[in-house]
Order: sequence, then C-alpha cells, then structure tokens
Amino acid sequence: AEGGWREAGGRRRRRRDEEAAAAGAVLRRVREAREDLLTSGFWAASAGAVRAPLGAGAEPPVRCVCYGLGRFGGCPIARSQLGFLLLLLEELRVPPERCSLFDPAFSAREVEALGQLGLQLLTENEEGKHRTGGSATLFYMVHCGKALYNNLLWSNWSAEALAKMVIIGNSFRGTHERLLPRVLQRDYSYLARVLKGTEEVALPAHPRYLDTFNDTSVHWFPLEKLQELSPEDWDFVEEPTYQDCEDLEIIRKGDRANGHSPAAA
Repeated sequence: AEGGWREAGGRRRRRRDEEAAAAGAVLRRVREAREDLLTSGFWAASAGAVRAPLGAGAEPPVRCVCYGLGRFGGCPIARSQLGFLLLLLEELRVPPERCSLFDPAFSAREVEALGQLGLQLLTENEEGKHRTGGSATLFYMVHCGKALYNNLLWSNWSAEALAKMVIIGNSFRGTHERLLPRVLQRDYSYLARVLKGTEEVALPAHPRYLDTFNDTSVHWFPLEKLQELSPEDWDFVEEPTYQDCEDLEIIRKGDRANGHSPAAA
C-alpha cells in the first residue's frame, strides 16, 4: 500500500510539473506577443485611443473585466489580444489582481498562465451582466458577440453607472451601420439606444493586426451625452431574452460550445 501511495504521489507530482512547464511555455509566448505589439508600433499608435476617455474627463478605471479572450495558448490572435490587455493595464495603472477574466474555453495551462500573470478568473458565467458597483471599470471585450455588449449595457442601465464604464470592443457605430434598424431594436435594444450617449475612437489599422483588432473601438459614455437619451429610453429596463435572434453569439450558462467569432477563438 505504501509503495502504491508513493507511485500515485509521484504521478501527481509529474503531472503538476508537466502542467507548470506547459503553462510556462504559454506564458513565454504571451510575453513575446506583448513585445511584438511594442516593437511593431501598434501599441504606440493605439495609446492615444486608449487615453482618449481620460483626456475627455472620464474617471480613470480602477478595475478591469475581460470577456471572450479565447484560447490564447494556441491562437496567435488571442495571444496578441492578451498582450494588448497587459499593456492596457500598465498604461492605465490597473493592478493585475484588479483584472478579472472569463472564458469557458480556457484550458488548465491557460488558467495557470493567467494566474502567474497575477490576473484573476471570474468563477461563473455572468453572460456579460457585470455591474460596475460604483467603481470606474474598463471592459475589454474584443470580438465578442452583440448580445454580450447588450447584456452589459442592460445590467448598468443608468447614467451614473454607464458614465463609469469604458468598453474596448466591436465598434458600436459599426454595429448600427451593419444591422437593420428593426433587427437592432428588436434584438439589441440597449445597443440601439446607447449610441446617442456614446463617444467612440477606433483603434488604428495596422497591417500586422488587421484580423486581431479589426472593427475595435474605445467607447465611453459622458454624462452630458447620456442626458440626450429620452426618459422613455431610461424607463425601459426589461432584461434581454433574444428569443427571436437567429445569430446569437453568446455563451449561455451551461453551454459547452465556444460562441466567439473566429477571430477571437
């Protein structure tokens, strides 16, 4: 029995060592992706867009929430997006431990790598319904589905809460341009209504990162613009259901499938 315990313990130690080595390899590739962003000039070109909300008087974020990053251990696009997130946290002086991530697709080695970076994992699928709780919050949601943005807006649907948010993700303006107005209003009503209260600055185009950050903008919500919304807009606070939505891009609680766009997978 004693020999069996030693053998089982040895297997567990080897497995832990293998997992740690695999996570270390992922971590090295993430750091390389971060350095590539710096040396390519893309980060320097993007920094102005990142700082735009602060220059316009927005409150500096004290925490960050990241949704839908994808399998960065094997996907260069997702790895570059994570590298960009690390640079964001440094630029905005948000400590890594104040940044929480969720993606049900994360592997054990990716979870380990995120832990080594000091980042935190959300323990449950919020379906994007994360409240700021009065804290200035950066939401990093590159290439997420429209329902995730819509849910986030619904869960913070007041001028006071929205004014404390910055969202880096798919262009709201582009979403309005691409969708038929009746579809946008029916399926994503909070996205439809918030545009009048939104300031948006696009990340610059870069030949090396066209697929990684295409259609990506920085969004924030100044109080004076939010006041342009009508009382009827604020009074409607029904939770989204998406019963008639044909192209729903969201991972619901209990879903196993990864609902990202291909660019975020």
